[in-house]
Amino acid sequence: MTPTISKSRLWLTLMLLCATEFMMVLDFSIVNVALSAIQQDLGFSQPTLQWIVSAYALAFGGFLLLGGKTADLFGRRRILMMGLGLFTLASLVGGCAQSQLMLIVARSAQGLGAAIVSPAALSMLTTTFAEGAARNRALSIWGAIAAGGFAAGVLLGGILTDTLGWRSIMFINVPIGLLMLILIPLLLPESRERSAPKLDILGAVTVTAGLVTLVYVLQQASETGWGSFHTLILLGIALSWLGAFVWIESHVLSPLIPLSVFRSRRLTGTNLISLLMAGAIVPSIFVLTLYMQQVLNYSALQTGLAFLPHAIAAIVAAAIATPAVDRFGTKNTLIGSMSIGGVGLFHLSWIPVQGDFVRDLLPGTALTGFSIVMGIVAVKIVATTGIDDCEQGMVSGLLATAQEIGAALGLAIVIAVATDRTQIVMSRSVETADAHLMALTAGFRAALGVSMGFSIAGLMVAVLVLQKTDCRTKNL
Repeated sequence: MTPTISKSRLWLTLMLLCATEFMMVLDFSIVNVALSAIQQDLGFSQPTLQWIVSAYALAFGGFLLLGGKTADLFGRRRILMMGLGLFTLASLVGGCAQSQLMLIVARSAQGLGAAIVSPAALSMLTTTFAEGAARNRALSIWGAIAAGGFAAGVLLGGILTDTLGWRSIMFINVPIGLLMLILIPLLLPESRERSAPKLDILGAVTVTAGLVTLVYVLQQASETGWGSFHTLILLGIALSWLGAFVWIESHVLSPLIPLSVFRSRRLTGTNLISLLMAGAIVPSIFVLTLYMQQVLNYSALQTGLAFLPHAIAAIVAAAIATPAVDRFGTKNTLIGSMSIGGVGLFHLSWIPVQGDFVRDLLPGTALTGFSIVMGIVAVKIVATTGIDDCEQGMVSGLLATAQEIGAALGLAIVIAVATDRTQIVMSRSVETADAHLMALTAGFRAALGVSMGFSIAGLMVAVLVLQKTDCRTKNL
C-alpha cells in the first residue's frame, strides 16, 4: 500500500508527478511543430508522415494497460523510473536518427516508455491524494501542468527547429529525463499493492498487434481501396488479433483488463468519451500544423506561436475544471466541453487557402484547447472515483489507452480522408501552384470535418450513456 506522506511533502510529490506528465505532453507538441522539417530532411511522404505520431501513439496505447498493471504489482516508483529511463534513451536515439525507419522505431520506444510512465504517475497521484476535494484539486493541477507542457512544446519546438534543427527537439528530453531520474528516488516514496506479480504478456501483445494492424489498414485504404482484397484481408487479421485478446482476457487468471469492468456504465462511458475526445482534437492539431506550414507558409516558430491561444485556453480550462464539476456535475461538464470542442472544430473546418490567423484560426484553436482539458480533467475525476487503490494503475492505464488509441485511429482516418479529398480535387484541376494549395486545403477541411464528427459522437455518449451523478460522492 501507499505509505502515509506528510502534508509538507504532498506538494513536492504532486509537482514531481506533474513534471513527468509535462515531459510527455512537451514531447507530443514539440514533435508536431517540427513535422514539416522532419519531412524535408528524411524524405517522408505525406501519408507516411503520420507514422511519426502514430508509432508513438500505438506503442503508448498498446502497452498502457500492462504499464498500469506492473505499477500496481511491482511498485509505482520503480516502474516510473524504468519508463523514464527508456523514454530518455529513445529520445537520444531519435535525435541521432539517420533514416525514416530509425526515427519511427525510436518514436515507438518513446511511446513504450511513456506507456510505463503515464499510468504509474497518475496512479501514484490518485493513491497519494484522498478521494474527494483533495484529489480533484490535484487532478486539476495535473491538467494545468499538462496544458503548460503543450504551450512550452509549441513555443520551444518552433524556436529549436528554426535555430538548431529538428533533432534538438528530441535531445531536449535527455537532460529533463536524467534530472527526473535523479530526483524521483530521492524524494518520492515507493507505492505498491501487495499481490502476486502475475502479468498478462499475451494480452498486451495481441491487443497491440491488432491495433497496429488496424491503423495500418486505415492508412493504406486510401491507396488500395476500402473494399479491396488487400484491405479486407488486413482488416480480418486485425480483428482476429483483437478477438484473441478478448478470448485471452476471459480465460487468464490475472487479465490485463478484467472484462467485467465494461459492465460499469460509468467506466465504459468515460473511456468512450476519452477515445472520441482524443480522436477529435489530436488529429486536428496534426492537420492544422500541416495547413499552417504547407498552405499559409508559416515557419516552425510562427506555427508554435499560432498554437499559443490553444495552450492558454487549455490552462484556463484546467483552472476552472474542478469548480465546474463541483457545481454542474461531470455529465453536464462533459456535455459542455464536447459541445465547445465541436463548435471550435466546425469553425476550423472552413479554413480558406488565404487564411487569416485572427479570423480563421484563433477562435477555433482557443475553443478546442479549452474543450480538451476541461473534458480530460472531468473524465479523470469521475473515472478514478470509487476505485480501490489496488486497481488505480489498471484504471489509469485503461483511461490513457482509450485516449491514445482514439488519437491513433482518429489520425489514421483523417489522413485517409484528407488524402482522398486532395487527390479528387487535384484530378479535377490543372496542375498549378494555386491548384495544389486549393487541393491541400480541401483535404484539410474534410479532415477537420471528420474531427468534428468525433466530437459530436463524444457529445452523444455523454448525453446518452453517462448518468447524472455528482462526482463528489462515491456513488457513481
